[in-house]
Amino acid sequence: MIQSDETGVYTIQQVSDMTGLSKQVIRKWEERYGLIQPNRLENGYRIYSKEDVNTLIKIKLLSEQGHSIKQAALLINEITTPEIPLEKGVSPTFEQWNDYVFRLLEKGKHCDEIELSFILQQAYHHLGLSLFIESVVVPFLKEVGNKWEKNEWDEYQESVSSLVVRDFLVQIRRNYQYRENAPFVLGACLPHEHHEVPLHLVLLQLMIKGWKTQLVGASPAPGSIESLVEKLKPNVVLLSATTTIPFETDPELLRKLDHFAEKNRNIDFYLGGSGAMAYKDHYKLQAISITNSIEGILR
Repeated sequence: MIQSDETGVYTIQQVSDMTGLSKQVIRKWEERYGLIQPNRLENGYRIYSKEDVNTLIKIKLLSEQGHSIKQAALLINEITTPEIPLEKGVSPTFEQWNDYVFRLLEKGKHCDEIELSFILQQAYHHLGLSLFIESVVVPFLKEVGNKWEKNEWDEYQESVSSLVVRDFLVQIRRNYQYRENAPFVLGACLPHEHHEVPLHLVLLQLMIKGWKTQLVGASPAPGSIESLVEKLKPNVVLLSATTTIPFETDPELLRKLDHFAEKNRNIDFYLGGSGAMAYKDHYKLQAISITNSIEGILR
């Protein structure tokens, strides 16, 4: 097995695992369209570089947007930056991935928890927290979500990859050092909201900026957020709703939390997440600010 973390090259099976393309398709794109030109070992086996894998991912993205492979190849040859010209109204999803993301995708496909944890640890110690989040965790989780939505990965592959990342982020937060007089932010998923990784990422970014953080677990019991706020007296409370399930399950939930925030005007309350953004026009909040920006919280 070629160790991609040391040599920077990948076998065709590894490339298939990372891109979601079959080995047959990879060979076809190479031979018919000349998209990539992998080197070969003495035994004739192909070995692929990081640039080869990035090219295949770009071609795959353009193909999914309706371009023929021939058209995609022409577009790729004209591109001098990682940006890809997209159809109007289509958001870019391609990231110029590094070796850590490639290796995580390979191990994630096979649900290898030990290797996933090891790669995350390597990346964290090599890159530092800020770059680790920006260039490894975020693009990896985005692609995990993409693969699950496209049925390239099943629910178990998505779950294992996400949970390993979540556990690693929890470990970082627990061991992170902060000043005694640091401002304190309490993060909480809303009741019935189980997606806590986005909140972990926000809290870690606030930690980098000097904040002390604490996280309420996914889907806390009704009333537990209010009880913790009264007990811990944070400077800021971050409420997270990645889905609309909390609002659909309890239509009065946000009004009750807003009423509680009104009685605690010395604490700043914020609500974020794609679910919150989808439901923000349903409520006229008095004391909770809706934002998806850390800058909005730090103002």
